[in-house]
Amino acid sequence: MCSIFSNIDPKLYASESRSVRLGGHVTSIRLEASFWRILEEIAATQEVSVGRLLTKLHDELLAVDSGSASFASLLRCACLTYVGRVRGNEAAEAELAAVASRDFSPQEKMSARPTA
Repeated sequence: MCSIFSNIDPKLYASESRSVRLGGHVTSIRLEASFWRILEEIAATQEVSVGRLLTKLHDELLAVDSGSASFASLLRCACLTYVGRVRGNEAAEAELAAVASRDFSPQEKMSARPTA
């Protein structure tokens, strides 16, 4: 059974650091490549940039936690939630789209850059 997991392409679990602007401050977030790909997918489905998606998630985290939580850990768990509960589930995808329509203005959606 371990070979199912241990034979994963190393590119998928290689760490990638990306610079992002959160709350007006530039910071670096380090995640495995697979998580970045999922975040890009989520952002694309919501027609916003990855940066805008991360800013929204960071703002929401700060609203419920005064800063002691790990943002990178939240992002990993958000990705797992998306893959496990949302992706491929029409009702959950529709709910996410409705929330995104409320949370992201049309201008933000129009200025979103497509992800590769």
